[in-house]
Amino acid sequence: MTGVDVVPVALGARSYEVRIGAGLIGRAGQEIAPMLRRKRVAIVTDETVAPLHLAALEAAFAAEGIATVSLALPAGESTKGWPQFARCVEWLLEQKVERRDVVVAFGGGVIGDLVGFASAVLRRGVRFVQIPTTLLAQVDSSVGGKTGINTAQGKNLVGAFHQPSLVLADIGILESLPKRDFLAGYGEVVKYGLLGDAAFFDWLEVNGPELAPDRTKRQYAVRRSVEMKADIVSRDETEEGDRALLNLGHTFCHALEKATGYSDRLLHGEGVAIGCALAFELSQRLGLCSQEAPSRVRAHLRSMGMKVDVADIPGELPGPEALLELMGQDKKVQDGKLRFILARGIGEAFVADDVPSDKVLDVLTNAIAAR
Repeated sequence: MTGVDVVPVALGARSYEVRIGAGLIGRAGQEIAPMLRRKRVAIVTDETVAPLHLAALEAAFAAEGIATVSLALPAGESTKGWPQFARCVEWLLEQKVERRDVVVAFGGGVIGDLVGFASAVLRRGVRFVQIPTTLLAQVDSSVGGKTGINTAQGKNLVGAFHQPSLVLADIGILESLPKRDFLAGYGEVVKYGLLGDAAFFDWLEVNGPELAPDRTKRQYAVRRSVEMKADIVSRDETEEGDRALLNLGHTFCHALEKATGYSDRLLHGEGVAIGCALAFELSQRLGLCSQEAPSRVRAHLRSMGMKVDVADIPGELPGPEALLELMGQDKKVQDGKLRFILARGIGEAFVADDVPSDKVLDVLTNAIAAR
């Protein structure tokens, strides 16, 4: 096992650690044992992760004399809704999970969000541990305590802020990810450089292609991403200010996800990457940054083999006006103006509440025309 990096998330009484390294699943029993009042945990995972990795996790707990029960939910974004949420909560109650017990969320962002929300409402709040199994979940959704589910009205509209007690990010498990899923997670990694660390983006331009084969570089990328998110969350836990910066690219992304029916046509991290490129394009059109900045963003994403433009999304899409309307549903429109995360350059993002809709429409019109 390589060395473990520890990133603290400083939130007073709700503080916890994110531990990052290869081999942490095999050590999960040792890592979690000190938290337990009784030697028993409930694991919730999905039907993709379970056959690959659940036995190893259960063996790690068994080695420490910790009993386990487990539930595998269907994989995919459609799981993150009322039916599977209710199934999860009912199962946890059937297992007689008590307030002083620990629930383990073992999967990607869907499992982490759903299980975190279930833990928040179960007996008015039980502790949970995140063991994220995708790059996207390790660098983003497992950290910060945002939990929730989707409804017919939109994404993540029902949920709670419920911080985990511990996050174990095993970078070794990422080697089993399909290339497309790894690259989708990379969309969130790049986002951190773009929003607040130009030196990290510089590093990614050189080292990005090595993250999949090189554990040392992969661990650094995950650690730096988590450090940036932990710093922002520590300052603004419930998104009153700075935490909104983490939504760079997401206003475009959520509209595109809605337009593609939250399907495999566009994975969330792919939408984030395209959204970041569009946010820099919009920033340049508004005279906020140089023309070089959006060009650099696109060039790097393209060099990684990622989706970069709306033209890279397969199948039919609504027109620019319809996409703009979807954005208006995602973020409140005031006096015809949308709220975006824009940038004055690489690593210099800020919240803009007064973005003219016609400028956004111009960007979308050009993007659609290029298809």
